Amino acid sequence: QVQLVESGGGLVQAGGSLRLSCAASGRGFTSYAMGWFRQAPGKERELVARTSSSGRSTYYADSVKGRFTISRDNAKNMVYLQMNSLKSEDTAVYYCNAASMNANHWGQGTQVTVSS
Repeated sequence: QVQLVESGGGLVQAGGSLRLSCAASGRGFTSYAMGWFRQAPGKERELVARTSSSGRSTYYADSVKGRFTISRDNAKNMVYLQMNSLKSEDTAVYYCNAASMNANHWGQGTQVTVSS
């Protein structure tokens, strides 16, 4: 089981950048696909980006493709989300997720607010 703690959220102007970090503790980090989800007020939680356990394969939602980059450092048990060219519609609580065939773990979330 892994525990996830996000950091790096905050208030930023439209067009700016933020880097979210997710620190994982516990066993088996390298066996999990890692993802970032977000949930805006009144909306469902949506997948933003995901990386495979090795980090060699990535997926991005169309809405963030070309602006966001997900990466992981398996030596440090860390996952990152670099967010560039932020828009007001990126405002949401961002959650780190660890998924395997048998488990699904979530962090507590970090707020990202983009002012226009």
